[in-house]
Amino acid sequence: MTQYTPLPSHRGHPRLRSLSALLLLGLLALLAACGNSSNTSGGTTTGSSSSNTCPSTKQLTGAGSTFDNPLFSKMFQEYPKVKCGINVNYQAVGSGAGINNLLQHIVDFGATDAPMTDDQLKKSTSGPILHIPITIGAVAISYNLSGVSQLKLTGPILAAIYEGKITTWDDPQIKAINSGVNLPHKNITVVHRSDGSGTTSIFTHYLSAVSPDWQSKVGAGTTVNWPTGVGAKGSSGVAGQVKNTDGAIGYVELTYVLANNIPYALLQNAAGKFVAPSLDSAKADAESFTTIPADLRFYIVNGSGDNAYPITGFSWVVVYQNQSNSDKGEALARLLWWMVHDGQQYAQPLNYVPLPDTIVSKDEAQIKAMRCGSNACYSGS
Repeated sequence: MTQYTPLPSHRGHPRLRSLSALLLLGLLALLAACGNSSNTSGGTTTGSSSSNTCPSTKQLTGAGSTFDNPLFSKMFQEYPKVKCGINVNYQAVGSGAGINNLLQHIVDFGATDAPMTDDQLKKSTSGPILHIPITIGAVAISYNLSGVSQLKLTGPILAAIYEGKITTWDDPQIKAINSGVNLPHKNITVVHRSDGSGTTSIFTHYLSAVSPDWQSKVGAGTTVNWPTGVGAKGSSGVAGQVKNTDGAIGYVELTYVLANNIPYALLQNAAGKFVAPSLDSAKADAESFTTIPADLRFYIVNGSGDNAYPITGFSWVVVYQNQSNSDKGEALARLLWWMVHDGQQYAQPLNYVPLPDTIVSKDEAQIKAMRCGSNACYSGS
């Protein structure tokens, strides 16, 4: 049998007693550290994802509105710099193409200046689609007319130009509201979008509101059968065509005419005032509409108020309510939350109207309605 032999006792030596105490304290500290490390590890690996944990998705894809592109370019340049921010690949291909890309599951989100129609929503194979307003902008009526720095137009005159009924710049109807302006006897070249366009939908909804003849013969939508004119693709295409064509007229988001230094018309609003497109006049138009439908699909053309610019519209991001990939769905919800909150700081410098608080609160409800499996995609406050 092996006999246990105790170590010699050193209880009587002070130096050795101190050394023993130090060793014991060190051992206790090591054990405590191990315990804490185990608890921390367990806290990060159990349960559902925490709002403090970033999704693993590194990139999202979107497509659609050219109206939004200057703003989106800035937003998506800045977003990777924020906490949990990631790269966003956005293609400005027009609202119609953006909607189709979403329906075909080519992109994670679409962007459109025209809310989806009931028929488009019925084509979804993945359940409900949510509309999330992102910004507000004015559609300027740009023109290229040498020697004319300021031009006034009315809604009915603009409709008649796009119907091909008014064909020269010195037409008596145009001259009557532009006293003192030397209007040349020059043919008007009408420029319109050639692709499916939310900007076209805003513009044609306006023409339908001010011209019964346009409403009955042409109507409104992202694409229409234009009675006259030449087509150009995208907002940049229309801006370029107008800038390079003497006698041209076109409709394009305000940012594009300012960036290209193209003149734009003052337009008579519902109050009878001639108003230029601007941040303030677009905001005034938007504020005149106080009844917003629950699904956030609506137009705001020809609003009331002396300062309202009548061709103004919201633009939306459209997403599936039920996200098939929970991690990507969380990343998308985080992006949208940032866009309607912190991202709004980039709107005004680029001549877009920041979202009103009433719309932001409705956006929050839409984002919180996004589902990733049995959980909400957005886990923040």
